[in-house]
Order: sequence, then structure tokens, then C-alpha cells
Amino acid sequence: MATQVVVTLDGTVHDGSEPLLHADDLSVVRGDGVFETVLVRDGRAVLLDKHLDRLAISAGMLDLPEPDRSAWEAAVEIGVTRWVSTAPKPVPPAHADAMMRLVYTRGREGGGPPTCFVSIAEVPDRVTAVRNDGVVVVTLGRGYSADFAPEAPWQLYGAKTLSYATNMAALRYARSREADDAIFLSSERYVLEGPRSTVIVVNDDELHTPPVEQGILRGTTQAALFEVAPKKGFRCFETPLRPADLLTADAVWLVSSITLAAHVRELDGLPLRPRRRGEEIPALIDLAIAPEGPSAPAPPRPRSYPRDRGRWRR
Repeated sequence: MATQVVVTLDGTVHDGSEPLLHADDLSVVRGDGVFETVLVRDGRAVLLDKHLDRLAISAGMLDLPEPDRSAWEAAVEIGVTRWVSTAPKPVPPAHADAMMRLVYTRGREGGGPPTCFVSIAEVPDRVTAVRNDGVVVVTLGRGYSADFAPEAPWQLYGAKTLSYATNMAALRYARSREADDAIFLSSERYVLEGPRSTVIVVNDDELHTPPVEQGILRGTTQAALFEVAPKKGFRCFETPLRPADLLTADAVWLVSSITLAAHVRELDGLPLRPRRRGEEIPALIDLAIAPEGPSAPAPPRPRSYPRDRGRWRR
């Protein structure tokens, strides 16, 4: 039975247990490349268009050639078909989730074409646990201002790059403090994002997420959620948030492509519990990623909020 499926953009299916990269690939020696992580559910790559859009944005920020979208789509289709036919079947079979990565590197150090491939593997065990049980989270200083990203575009904040050493170090540090995950704060103590997730705050019938202008990655799952939530009576905003806003909210969720939604059950040692409409987020995300999910364009950009306020306006 297959444990991993790997497909390159020429349509070739590779043995996932065999090496694929050259030792001098710039993804290995420099972390020079971009990637996307995509949920595969019921034999379908979830929100693939959004992920390919973001892959192209990230590639542009790194001055990589524009991705060949049709080639990526074909490789994804080949990979999903192979995975469905050969992968271990889950017990029980509900959803049959898998984790797909789209990896695009600058190629070999000595020159040549970019390295591009799709891989599919089983969802890590931790995902089921945090979906069901939520996460204990600590806040960690990111060490830069919320206004830093526009002034230093070469820092690539907002791109999904392969340079994930800082993110993984943050997760290890969180575990050393007996936490499951982390939320980054700017030097002004604005809430930014998790090492691999977007922060969603629920307050009454409002959903809030930090603005991407603060140097964070625009979340594909968050974007899909914000498309469908207004149809269920929520108003959605990009809002500068402080840690106090998380502690006083009806619910705080970390959302991402594979985990989907994990509620923050403890933040910096203080217990949190979803209240009122805060409990609706997992069902809304399931609706947002369903095959018949939202086809309408995203709602207009939310109004801006002053950065010197820790609470949002009504």
C-alpha cells in the first residue's frame, strides 16, 4: 500500500520512498522556494484554486517564474487519482482526508529549471487530536513591528516560503512550555498569526482576523470561511487585535488547510471555551470547503480600523 504519492510536473509518478531532490537543490541548501499545503478530501483537492493563486503570489515575491497553472492542475489530478486508488483506506472511512504539498523551488545551485512536484501523504495523527480537543497556546514575540513588512519587502513576509525554520523553532519552544501551538505578536503586541495557522476571533455575530498588511500570510481557509460566513449571519472583518481581545472573545480558533479548525482552549495559562456562536466555526468551514462551496466573489474589503485601538468598533 502506498504511504506517499509524488508527481512531478511532467506527469511522472515517482516512488515516494525514493530520493527525488538533488543535493544542491536550492530548497535544501538555501530554503529558496515556495509551497502550498492542500487538504485532499473525498478524492478532491480542497480549495485548489485559492492555493494556486497564493502559490503564484508567493512565487512572484521570490522572483520565480510564474507557475504553469495547467501543469500544476494536471499533476494534482494525477496524484489524487493515484492516491485514491492505492492509499490505505481510513477506518472509519469518513472524509478520507490526506495532506498534499505543492513544492516549487528555484532548482539546482548550478543552474537549470525550477524543481516542481506534488506529494500526497496521510494526515498526521496530531490533526485529528487538535480538531477534537483544541490546543493550548502561548503568545510569542515575533520581534518586528506590525508596520515592518511594507518597509522591507525583501523579508518576504506574506509569502509562503520553504524557509520554515523559525516557525518550527516556535512550535518546539511552545512544546517546551507544555503548549501545543503559538500565536505570534508584533513588537507593539498586535496579534499576527500562528506558525502554521490563521487566527480567527469570534465575538457575537462578528468574525475578526488580523490584517495581512501586518506582514502575515493570507489564509486560504480563512478566505473561504469569510465568503460563506455572511450567508449564515456573520459579519467579517480584518481587525488589528491585541491579546486582551482574544481573552475576552466568545471563541478563538486557529484555522489552516489541513487542521481546518482548532479551538484555543488555553492561552498563556488562561482557560478559554467557545461560547454562543463561537462554536459554529468548524461547521462553517466544512461548508466553505464543500464541493458546492461558495462560488461568488469575496465580499468587499472590510473597513480599516485605527491601529492604536485594542478593541474593534461596533
